[in-house]
Amino acid sequence: MTQITLHNTKTRQTEVFVPLNPANVRLYLCGPTVYDRAHLGNARPVLVFDVLVRLLRHVYGADAVTYARNFTDVDDKINDRAAATGRSIRDITDETIGWYHADMDALGADRPDLEPRATDWIPAMVEMITGLIDRGHAYATEGHVLFAVDSYADYGALSGRSVEDMIAGARVEVAPFKRNPMDFVLWKPSDADQPGWDSPWGHGRPGWHIECSAMSYGLLGASFDIHGGGIDLQFPHHENEIAQSCCAHPEASFARYWIHNEMLQVEGRKMSKSLGNFFTVRDLLDQGVPGEVIRLVMLGTHYSRPMDWTEDKRLTAEGALRKWRALTAGAAPGAIDPEVITALADNLNTAGAISALHRLANAGDAGGLLASAQMLGLLQNGMGDWLAASGDDAALVDGLLADRAAAKAARDFAAADAIRDRLVAAGVVLKDKPGGVTEWQIGAGADLSSLKG
Repeated sequence: MTQITLHNTKTRQTEVFVPLNPANVRLYLCGPTVYDRAHLGNARPVLVFDVLVRLLRHVYGADAVTYARNFTDVDDKINDRAAATGRSIRDITDETIGWYHADMDALGADRPDLEPRATDWIPAMVEMITGLIDRGHAYATEGHVLFAVDSYADYGALSGRSVEDMIAGARVEVAPFKRNPMDFVLWKPSDADQPGWDSPWGHGRPGWHIECSAMSYGLLGASFDIHGGGIDLQFPHHENEIAQSCCAHPEASFARYWIHNEMLQVEGRKMSKSLGNFFTVRDLLDQGVPGEVIRLVMLGTHYSRPMDWTEDKRLTAEGALRKWRALTAGAAPGAIDPEVITALADNLNTAGAISALHRLANAGDAGGLLASAQMLGLLQNGMGDWLAASGDDAALVDGLLADRAAAKAARDFAAADAIRDRLVAAGVVLKDKPGGVTEWQIGAGADLSSLKG
């Protein structure tokens, strides 16, 4: 059996993955708060876990893996959106979940086996909070229930920081009813305009952190194999999950392996609305960037390193996929190349696996390329529609480039430059290579209609 190694954030070591039960491998990914479109950074953990699940199912069997990813559908951001728009909370969350599914589907990500919504698990959260109070790990005060951080000796082990460091480096909510500044909310009161449920502590709603502890316990058990998400969730969200879950079920280990992906940049800069480089997955799709191009770009960087989205990477990925789809057209999947599995089993080395795909393509191994690419979620059926209508466009561009080459040969450089300018204005990206060869790509948002006159 293939040996998988993973970098465990909690131990800060790369470890051999040994599941609790090889016939029942279980993993949980923290999902989105559903009030708006998913931005590009939100897609990265989805793609990381999608590849991880594909690998686990390849090694242990399709029916031996259970993958859960939640939806947070009770949150102050959702409440604010409802108040600002006059729409119901359920209407907003239903719509946003639909958007999220459509966008992640477009990236070729398989949907998880389980997608719990927080609002369906309120009784389980109340039960867990009650147990934490009974065990002395939480306390009720002024309609709130708070987790007592100093009751859990290992608090801070995941992030590797002391409580004093975390207080200094975190936005700690100051409240007069807290015993310790780091104590965090498990339950809070709701007013007439906020969603709420009856509880032993009054009408209210859960804090954010308790959701995943209650849902993962109910779906995967007190101990399961893998938990993770973006590195921004390591503290406080995942730190707090560990504290809650281990105190609620001290006989168990909660998640044994923790996987966190690094953040996303755009052209070398942090993605930010203030910098004008913030965009959603849907923005890219609507600009004509194919979902599998986005996927290939993002998998080209190891999940443990910051991922930089650039236009050059997009063009390179699109060119590779055009080549691969042309080579595999009409081919049947062959055997997955062992080098691809070896790379993925080495702490999800997706860049190494992609290098193997290039090797297969260069060798003309259509069947091996198709099977191996599909292992990575690429060249899937139904994801090549962006090329389906491009045959006429390709012929049009190639014809104009032939005219340009002929004009150059005749030393009619004005005509050659005019053709070049027409192509560039229509959104075609040209790269002149030595020997008179011109490579081209259709850029995002291109409109070739002006070339047809």
